[in-house]
Amino acid sequence: MPREGGRGGGRRRGGSPGTGRAPTVRVRTARQRTASSTQWLERQLNDPYVAEAKRRGFRSRAAFKLQQLDDRFHFLRSGARVVDLGAAPGGWTQIAAARVGAEAGKGVVVGIDILSMDPIPGARLLHLDFLAPEAPTAIRSALGGPADAVLSDMAAPSTGHATTDHLRIMGLAEAAYDFAREILARGGTFVAKVFQGGAERELLELLKRDFESVRHAKPPASRTESAEVYVVAQGFRGGDAPAEPT
Repeated sequence: MPREGGRGGGRRRGGSPGTGRAPTVRVRTARQRTASSTQWLERQLNDPYVAEAKRRGFRSRAAFKLQQLDDRFHFLRSGARVVDLGAAPGGWTQIAAARVGAEAGKGVVVGIDILSMDPIPGARLLHLDFLAPEAPTAIRSALGGPADAVLSDMAAPSTGHATTDHLRIMGLAEAAYDFAREILARGGTFVAKVFQGGAERELLELLKRDFESVRHAKPPASRTESAEVYVVAQGFRGGDAPAEPT
């Protein structure tokens, strides 16, 4: 699944690059490059998180978002079993593997995507659609038990139409949670990307029913102009828990 786009992921708290500013890079519009492509390239070249991700060997700048979310909510505990849905190119999987101690054999991290990925130290990668009927069984087998955390940084390609983009990303978040309910351990955590304004009412009501705590967060590494936020649901009760009063 598309995600902001190398190896690393040490358990360094505080996932922000330094504050020193490099000279701004300007990109000229080439004959074969559209104006929007030029703007995207210029933004990438001037993004401190992109430069820092490359320096640390992270596979995407999105790795910093997971660092920052975990610094705040502490769901990547040592020895935990973690599933990263739509894992390619692997930035979140890298951070999860390092923080739960998977490289040292203390935890298990499974990354799943329809796109192939190069190996990540400590992680088990599945080249599979998480919506496939065999996916829950395959992931349980790779985890060796239920998951303590299910993560989703998936986003459909932007159409430029706000309503359509919102519906598409919410569809992915809802599908991710339908999957997570099948493999989460009691007390587990679900983290997913949504659009500003929070989750749709139906998903939010499900999360409030099934978890002890449901909060929204926008990590510093999330671009200011982006409408994305993350829903962090912790303390999974199980799908048959009674709804809490709102």
